[in-house]
Amino acid sequence: MLRILHILAWILFVGLGVEAGGFIVCAFFAAVNPAIVKNLWLWQDVDLSGLFSYPQHFLEITILMSITGVLKAVLFYLVVTILYDKKLDSPQPFSPQLGRFLSRIAYLSLLIGLCCRAGSAYAGYLAAQGIKLPDIRYLRLDADDVWLFMGLTLLVIAQIFKRGVAIQSENELTV
Repeated sequence: MLRILHILAWILFVGLGVEAGGFIVCAFFAAVNPAIVKNLWLWQDVDLSGLFSYPQHFLEITILMSITGVLKAVLFYLVVTILYDKKLDSPQPFSPQLGRFLSRIAYLSLLIGLCCRAGSAYAGYLAAQGIKLPDIRYLRLDADDVWLFMGLTLLVIAQIFKRGVAIQSENELTV
């Protein structure tokens, strides 16, 4: 089962990495040649040509999209590395490495949720100003509540795990 999860984590990591890289490369090419903005994000169903006439807003939205994409890719990279190192198969389930892994995943999830929340709020503000934008799900800035909930849940689990590590190390010291 862990091998299947490892393969799925690799697939998700590569896909999210390509998506994040695509956002960054497209933003770079838009800055170099503004005439091709309409055709840049077609493979991702994103048309930011209405936003490109407002350079500051265009830059801020693409930065938020890129940061969110990179954070998601980093999250799945951490999952790939923990599965590759086989830290889950240890005879002692409460290891400090796994506790740090859970904390990192929790904080990354919270950060992704906050970036998505900021991006969706900013996109809502721009839409209220009359600037034409695609839906936030195409900008990959939706589901902020899901990421925040997952981050908080993982943070609680990480704290429980930290307590388990302390109890396990205490039990090793007793005779």
